[in-house]
Amino acid sequence: MLGLDLMNPATDKVLAEVENARDEIVDFAADLIRIPTINPPGDAYHDASHFIGDRLTKLDFDVDYPTASDHPDHSKEFPRVNVVGRRQGASARPLVHLNGHIDVVPTGSGWTVDPFAGLVEDGKLFGRGSCDMKAGIAAAVYAAEAVRRAGISLAGSVEVSGTVDEESGGFAGVRFLCEQGRIARDVTDYVIIPEPLNVDRICIGHRGVYWFKVTAHGRIAHGSMPFLGESAIDRMSEFLEAIKNELVPQIAQRVTATPVVPPEARHATLNVNSIAGGQAGQMPQSPCVADRCEAIFDRRFLQEEGFDKTKEEVKALLDRVASDGGRFELEDLMVVHPVQTPADSPLVGSLGAAIEAVLGKPAERIASPGTYDHKHVARVAGVEHCVAYGPGILELAHQVDEYCLVDDLVNATKVLALTIVDLIGTPDGS
Repeated sequence: MLGLDLMNPATDKVLAEVENARDEIVDFAADLIRIPTINPPGDAYHDASHFIGDRLTKLDFDVDYPTASDHPDHSKEFPRVNVVGRRQGASARPLVHLNGHIDVVPTGSGWTVDPFAGLVEDGKLFGRGSCDMKAGIAAAVYAAEAVRRAGISLAGSVEVSGTVDEESGGFAGVRFLCEQGRIARDVTDYVIIPEPLNVDRICIGHRGVYWFKVTAHGRIAHGSMPFLGESAIDRMSEFLEAIKNELVPQIAQRVTATPVVPPEARHATLNVNSIAGGQAGQMPQSPCVADRCEAIFDRRFLQEEGFDKTKEEVKALLDRVASDGGRFELEDLMVVHPVQTPADSPLVGSLGAAIEAVLGKPAERIASPGTYDHKHVARVAGVEHCVAYGPGILELAHQVDEYCLVDDLVNATKVLALTIVDLIGTPDGS
């Protein structure tokens, strides 16, 4: 880290270039919202990636389109195509990589505005993905561009990527780039993911995730003579009662030292995502005792708990409930271990100084209640200096009438631009 110098004229130049590009930044974000990249199934990924790539090309980036063609969700209709733009400085490293996901969740009902119109009104940019996280992609693109327009040379290099499928795990997106070595410890020094965690916050990590499925088995019988069978739904009910009355109160007492927001999310949690029971593959159900019931659970575990203890608690409870002859199966669906950026990371220091310079107040260090692509950067690529920072109010993500404040978009662009200068700009700013 060079040390952000607020007296350096280059700082004022960068901030001025962002302000001059205000309308351009907002228009780019609005145009990106108008491309409905809904996941599932992965609509319009090709169009969105090439829209970003065309803009990066115009802004003097070298651009390519890494495509996860071997991923099971990739098809001709729904290609898993990503985009990466690179601007080489005096040397390849240090390298700052800014990454945003192009996919958005389905709109849901109840919108009062067109979710894909890219409407700008009353200082707000509306639309699905405005907050999560197409405004963040616009901020990343124009942060790098503001540095160029300010005439600042780079001692290192900068990359901007738009990737797919973050909302479904990021496996064809950031994880694919990590597996291909496009983001890797031996080539990448810093990664910033402009997720919407509020413009004055630096997100240093997230809790762990354990998704698992429990299947209860029963014995089929005629519905008019249920005493001749064994209901898998009743068996599942026993397990759910044990979860509710025993495990949930127990884990709710645990609190992490990691600064997860909101405060309630600093506790370990467990949610029942879905339940289905009856006869497998039959709808409507026949008049029979249910011989199968499945439930999917979402357990968020803390750094202090670890995965092994988390899973063992579930297994122990399941074994106890099954001790009178019940038959259950436990299947792991997804495991994401907690991640946390080192407290002394120069990336955190640079972003903190930039936030204070732009907003006039100290940055807050937080951790996310849910996971994001930091997990792949840290666990697969091995890049420890990774954070989330970007425009948008966390609580508006995935909501009806989602929006991003225009001022937050512009201010985040300023913060990212100053961070780029601090990390890889030339010492004299020229």
